[in-house]
Amino acid sequence: MDGKLDYRWHLRKVMANRGMFSTTDLIPPLAERGITLSSSQVYRLVVERPERLSLKILMALLDILDCTMDDLIEPVAAAGAAKRPKKAAAGGTAASEGIGGLRPKRARITGVDG
Repeated sequence: MDGKLDYRWHLRKVMANRGMFSTTDLIPPLAERGITLSSSQVYRLVVERPERLSLKILMALLDILDCTMDDLIEPVAAAGAAKRPKKAAAGGTAASEGIGGLRPKRARITGVDG
């Protein structure tokens, strides 16, 4: 994949496949591995896509759910990563593009006789 990458977070789906339907089901197994998270932190971890994730937590999740990183994290092309054609610089467009023939005429400033 070229360009910018993004990812999809599948923790909720992997948990459901393992019969874990409540976010709090993760609290005891995480605690057994020395990771203490509040119920709201676990909820956000499951429901939302994490921007920053401790490697210890990631490894604990992989161990608890007996899965691989590919099961949890799916790389995808970022939205808007498709190449857009470059636009010409200001004044470099043809008359058929942009505002074309609607450009204002340049003002001429003359001296005031007085």
